[in-house]
Amino acid sequence: MATIIVQPGGARAGRQRINLTAIAHNRLMLLLLLFLAITAILIGRLTWVGFFADGGRGGDGLSGLLPARADIVDRNGVPLARTMDAYSIAVRPSKLIGEPAELARKLHEIFPDEPETEFYKKLTGKGWAYLRRRALPEEVAAVNALGEIGIEFPREKERLYPQRTLAAHVLGFAPNADGVGGMGVEAAFNDRLIDPALRGQPFAISIDSRVQGALESELYAQMVAQNAKGAGGVILDANTGEVIAMASIPVFDPNKLQNYAGKKCSDSPLCNHIVQARYELGSTFKPLSIGAAMDRGVVTSMSKRYDATAPLAVAGFKIKDDHPLGRWVNVPQILVHSSNIGTARIADEMGAEPLQHLFRELHFDQRAPIELNERAKSIWPSSWGRITTMTVSYGHGIAVTPLHLAAAYAALVNGGMWRPATLRKLKPDEVPQGHRVFSAATSARMRQLLRMIVSAGTGRSANAVGYRIGGKTGSAEKPEEGRYNKTSLVTTFAAAFPMDNPRYVVLTMMDEPKGNAQTFGLRTAAWTAAPVVKRVVERTAPMLGIMPDEQRDVDISDLMPLLGGDKGEKE
Repeated sequence: MATIIVQPGGARAGRQRINLTAIAHNRLMLLLLLFLAITAILIGRLTWVGFFADGGRGGDGLSGLLPARADIVDRNGVPLARTMDAYSIAVRPSKLIGEPAELARKLHEIFPDEPETEFYKKLTGKGWAYLRRRALPEEVAAVNALGEIGIEFPREKERLYPQRTLAAHVLGFAPNADGVGGMGVEAAFNDRLIDPALRGQPFAISIDSRVQGALESELYAQMVAQNAKGAGGVILDANTGEVIAMASIPVFDPNKLQNYAGKKCSDSPLCNHIVQARYELGSTFKPLSIGAAMDRGVVTSMSKRYDATAPLAVAGFKIKDDHPLGRWVNVPQILVHSSNIGTARIADEMGAEPLQHLFRELHFDQRAPIELNERAKSIWPSSWGRITTMTVSYGHGIAVTPLHLAAAYAALVNGGMWRPATLRKLKPDEVPQGHRVFSAATSARMRQLLRMIVSAGTGRSANAVGYRIGGKTGSAEKPEEGRYNKTSLVTTFAAAFPMDNPRYVVLTMMDEPKGNAQTFGLRTAAWTAAPVVKRVVERTAPMLGIMPDEQRDVDISDLMPLLGGDKGEKE
């Protein structure tokens, strides 16, 4: 049997090793607990910041990850405005090591749209200055390659408009991504766009970017062809008031704002002529006035005739027709030939009160019916004497915005219900009820008459085959210094389609068209504004789900005999 010999110091050494291991274990546990405590404190702090650091406005703890401003999209989800981390390029002149003149030359080569002198001015300035906002990555790389330590590349939140000038007047701009919008939707819906509870959700507006693009391109082409000062147009859903497209030309790029301070609305690209400019819109008022007379029982028959054999003399003024008929005319002939005399006689028989009442119901005495902040007040007659009532009936002596007129035409053709225009994309249960301004019977009759104007009258150049367009031309001289300038016209065509079941109102206008060889030098609405409606409808109707149908149309068979073989002159 073997004998085990235990040395006296062995047990003591073993116990020492066990004690050291226990001490090391305890220290590790202490460090682990300390680490966990620090981690818990940091998590708690981050959670507190996420929930409460927004000044008590609430939030879900993730608000810091949301954009400072909600995206704006069109009715189909196409992005129109976005907040992004963008590159900027800035300079600290005191830290430059290169020659400013040479550096300015090189910067101009990278950014040819910025004058070399502007770069030199910033490079030799006294303080920090931006050389470029919203710079592209390749531009940043090119500037960085210059090797200049005095140039910096800060990353900033920027509001970008990916469609550039498309719908610029509708969208407006936001100078700073987290600031207040400067105009358009950005200003009108600012609270919605910066609401912490909603800014993570895109804000859908009523605009259809496809239709908007078509409207803008056709207006611009006609403006250039007519050498006009400007152009504008709007497309409304006739039954909801939603703005499907709104264009004002000249345009601006909200990505590259310029200083237009001090310029009048008529001279500034920032001016939205559809809601900010007021015009006497001429003969486009005639269907409205005659519709009021029909509802008041003044016009009880389409065959009732009015004396247009000679100019109408009232209170020292003479009301004339641009194309004198020299005979008695009935209601269809008044509209097809656009007779000022015939319309004035109807208004005179009706009196001032019914016409005033209608125009107030159409909000002609108020700012344009839409959410935008930049809206002009109409010019309302200071008194409604006999001559005022007669001239206002055919669109002279009262000035409204094109949007006023478009909303009025929607009521004229949709069964008689006026609704405010809106830039919000509406759900079916959000469509306002509106209020009645025309009887359903009058609206039905006016659909016939407006269709007749396009098929046989002054609006023939707007007749897009299969789309059953109806509308009215208007050509008005612009007032200047207390008189009308005969060489300066505003031409308008207010229309709707398809007239057997109106879905959309389309209004186009030209500001001071000059005419050309194709129009034989003529500048009136039939030659300048109406053809734009035809081309816009042909391009956009299929986008809106309306296909041409030559087998359908408004039945005007009971009215055609009243024309007596006449052919409407082009106004």
